[in-house]
Amino acid sequence: MRKRAAAPAASPEATTARTVVTSTTAPSFASRLIDWQRVHGRHDLPWQNTTDPYRIWLSEIMLQQTQVSAVVPYYQRFLLAFPDLPALAAAPLERVLEQWSGLGYYSRARNLHRCAQELMDQFGGTLPNDIEALGRLPGIGRSTAAAIAAFAFGVRAPILDGNVKRVLARHAGVEGFPGERKIELRLWAIAEERLPATQVEAYTQGLMDLGATVCMRTRPACADCALAADCVALRTGRIDTLPTPRPRKTVPRRDATLLLLLRHDAVLVERRPPLGIWGGLWSLPELPAGADAARYCATRFSASVRADKPLDVIEHGFTHFHLTITPQPCAVLSWNARAEEPGLLWLPLMDAGGAALPAPIRKFLMGLGLPR
Repeated sequence: MRKRAAAPAASPEATTARTVVTSTTAPSFASRLIDWQRVHGRHDLPWQNTTDPYRIWLSEIMLQQTQVSAVVPYYQRFLLAFPDLPALAAAPLERVLEQWSGLGYYSRARNLHRCAQELMDQFGGTLPNDIEALGRLPGIGRSTAAAIAAFAFGVRAPILDGNVKRVLARHAGVEGFPGERKIELRLWAIAEERLPATQVEAYTQGLMDLGATVCMRTRPACADCALAADCVALRTGRIDTLPTPRPRKTVPRRDATLLLLLRHDAVLVERRPPLGIWGGLWSLPELPAGADAARYCATRFSASVRADKPLDVIEHGFTHFHLTITPQPCAVLSWNARAEEPGLLWLPLMDAGGAALPAPIRKFLMGLGLPR
């Protein structure tokens, strides 16, 4: 049997906010969840049935804010490109972003690459089994560190991702937005109290599975839930209102005009800054607000272009704002190659599908109807 690492001590904040759960509730909750997971849980996902820390770490990062169905093909392709941690650490960031392109939340890919390099430098190319050390690595927070440690090393520690917050908030009847600090601390306390002494892998997987397949955000299958007998939200008729949703606020809108410069079946792209939206990816050059396209191209690229009629806008939603993109096509009349800056690239349209482009830009370029 694999030797278990000692569980980390609870944080002072979580201890202060601890919600008391009776000793009879905790084992009952855990044992029902473990039994349910054995019969009804997910057992054939590509990152399951392994204790390889690299594969488990990769899956947990990809699953942050992304559904399993979207992650599976990316996970499989990523492993073909980077089969182990040394391969990922040695790869150029651009190759990593190419494999990630379309999965969204690109800071995860940049952190994954940086984390791999730190693991090579500081831990000899292996992931530490210490939760505190894991949590200090780029892109790995407390919950992700606990999941990696549980599945890879059998460490006993609580997780609290979005699905788990929903399960615990409903079962314990916790009101308040889980993103609020005091509510999150209360949920952490409940998560700690309900941890079983053994079988932490099955318990952790069961929490994830129940939240993803039964205790769903809308239309939960309460009749199939192993925890329904003492679920506070179900008993009090608050399934539809717990957890408390994020307070409503107006989503800001932004506008951007992107230059579509085509030459010899290739399009001009530039690398985005490392921070901010689409950081490190290639995209169409952005035209400053209010600037004339022909004059801008003459000044920046020493190019003579003819600005044509703008194309239909592209609408794209981010977590915190909505972006309206106006593609501005420009016919290139003459181009001074010597004026090209570092970070610019003439990308053949036929290669757009495999380039490190943001998903809406790739889709747009592939739908131009030009030779590819």
